[in-house]
Amino acid sequence: MKIISLKTTYILFISVLFLSSCKSIYTSEYKKPVLVDKNISTPTKYLHKKLFLISKEGFAVSQQDATSYGIGWKYADQQTAMPLKSDVYDVVNDYPAGFGFDIGGIEYAHTHNLDGVAFTDMKTLMVEAYKNGGFVTVSWHLGNPVSGGNSWDTTPAVSDIIEGGAYHETYKLWVKRVADFFKSVTYKNKPIPIIFRPFHEMNGSWFWWGDKNCNTIDYIKLWRETVNLLRDEYNVHNVLYVYSPNKLNATDEYLKYYPADAYVDILGIDIYDFYNTEDFIKSVQHDLNIVKNTAETHNKLFAFTETGLEKLNTAAWFTNTLYPYIKDSGICWILFWRNHTTNHFYMPYKKQALENDLIEFSELPKTLFLKDIQKIKIKK
Repeated sequence: MKIISLKTTYILFISVLFLSSCKSIYTSEYKKPVLVDKNISTPTKYLHKKLFLISKEGFAVSQQDATSYGIGWKYADQQTAMPLKSDVYDVVNDYPAGFGFDIGGIEYAHTHNLDGVAFTDMKTLMVEAYKNGGFVTVSWHLGNPVSGGNSWDTTPAVSDIIEGGAYHETYKLWVKRVADFFKSVTYKNKPIPIIFRPFHEMNGSWFWWGDKNCNTIDYIKLWRETVNLLRDEYNVHNVLYVYSPNKLNATDEYLKYYPADAYVDILGIDIYDFYNTEDFIKSVQHDLNIVKNTAETHNKLFAFTETGLEKLNTAAWFTNTLYPYIKDSGICWILFWRNHTTNHFYMPYKKQALENDLIEFSELPKTLFLKDIQKIKIKK
């Protein structure tokens, strides 16, 4: 008869205790995804699952620069933590669930981004969003490394910054600055999760990385090299990567510029309403269906990564033009663009014509604001 020693019994007990305390976040419904980063941080892994759970209840309402500035105010003049100033909060008494930021200018080591937001303030706002239960999305309207112009300077540049190009070392430095920034946005000494959406709307031709300014092969190389630099060379492990073309034209292929499943975590699309309601609705229905089918085939989450109606002059736009066509779409989030001036805004503010429409929108079953997603818990 074999006698188990006290030491062996203790080791077995500790092992069982350890295993029981480390229950997997994966279930029969939420199977373990194949993410871009095999060494992804635990908080970022949890964010991916939370986005999945959000998509089962509705969609998270998000806005670009929601707490950075709005109509008649700037965060830089407020200097407060939560409750922060927000046009959305002023209308619906709640914040967006997702908070969008842009890091254009970080590549030049500027102190402020292309919209005048100090990067030190941006970090504060990102952390405030995260610690209060929201999530952070980041776009990058980077300058043109060849011409020295901005993102909208369509001088071809991609072939010059990928490996072998004359500006490759310059671009590596730019990505290093992005990496340093991402790793510096910390809460409780850990980098917060960031949803990164680089080189978006590539099927259009208004950016230097866009369709007529860059061929498909070079674009894919640029995306892959950017991920490899961030993840492998600069050790950034708090990022989910989003692929987001613009509204699809009749001849566009959604996956034309797709860098492969191994380099993308979430699929998205940008569709704006340019005061052509019928065309907008058709595009939302058609394009989101393509994104949904593609996401299901590739086992990816998907989102409505940019949208809006500038100046909001269409009555009941949120409740009638938008909501009926996204409520059952399966998107994780929808991101409305920024409120900059009274000639350039995408969310109602106090006493704006669609103020009550946004309130009604916020009360609909599938719209999830910050207080709503705070209730979605992940068992750890």
